This record gives sequence, structure tokens and C-alpha cells, in this order.
Amino acid sequence: MDMKNIIVYYLVVIVPIAIIFLLAQTNQINSNWFVYSFCFYLFIYRTYTDGKRLADKGLIEKKDIWRMIVPGQRLRFFKDLYLR
Repeated sequence: MDMKNIIVYYLVVIVPIAIIFLLAQTNQINSNWFVYSFCFYLFIYRTYTDGKRLADKGLIEKKDIWRMIVPGQRLRFFKDLYLR
């Protein structure tokens, strides 16, 4: 999937968190699974998707995707991630 397209990127970012919240609201998952899912989304899934978008745009190398977990990296690339 080409993460250069901003609409695809927003769908990839928003749909999983919406599903997690929907499952929690309808009591399909308990609070423990909600917290586990939310932490996985924040620390692993978002790190990878943000890094993949930047790598696809040629702003970082694929081998540096994991560095997006460092605090401040998303802010450093804010315009490139969310606005362009």
C-alpha cells in the first residue's frame, strides 16, 4: 500500500483506533484488552505506519523506521506526516 497518499494514511491511522474504541464501547473487549490494544496501537502500530509513510516519501530510510518511537520524531516531521 502506498502511504504517500494522505487519504490512505489517515484511513490506516484512524480505522484501527476507531475499531478499538467501538469494541470497548460495546463491551466486546474488557478494560485489560483495551489498554493492551491501545498501547500496541500507540507504540508499535503508529511507529511503523508513521515511519513507513516517511520512508515511502523518501524522508527517512526504511532501516530507520524504528527510530520513530523516539519522543519528538513525529513532531519533527509533523508537516510531512499530517499535512502533505
